[in-house]
Amino acid sequence: MERFKKIVVLQNRQEAEVMDAALKEREIPHQIKSYHDSALDGLFQVTKGWGHVEAPEEYKDEIKSIHSGLPGEIIEEDEKIDSGENDS
Repeated sequence: MERFKKIVVLQNRQEAEVMDAALKEREIPHQIKSYHDSALDGLFQVTKGWGHVEAPEEYKDEIKSIHSGLPGEIIEEDEKIDSGENDS
């Protein structure tokens, strides 16, 4: 099985759904992970974003390219993840 790594942080559910559809269309293996925790009532989503995309490292550039091409109303430019936050 391929090892999945965190590639990009997602800011909301709509962004997650668009990314999921785009990655499925391109047949890129991936997982969408939500930071929601019902015990903490979504506290981590307020501080860390909605969740993130995990995928094999070999797809990193393609996934980042798809993510950066999302319309502005889905992801605000100042909320994009910088490369220093991708390491997990």
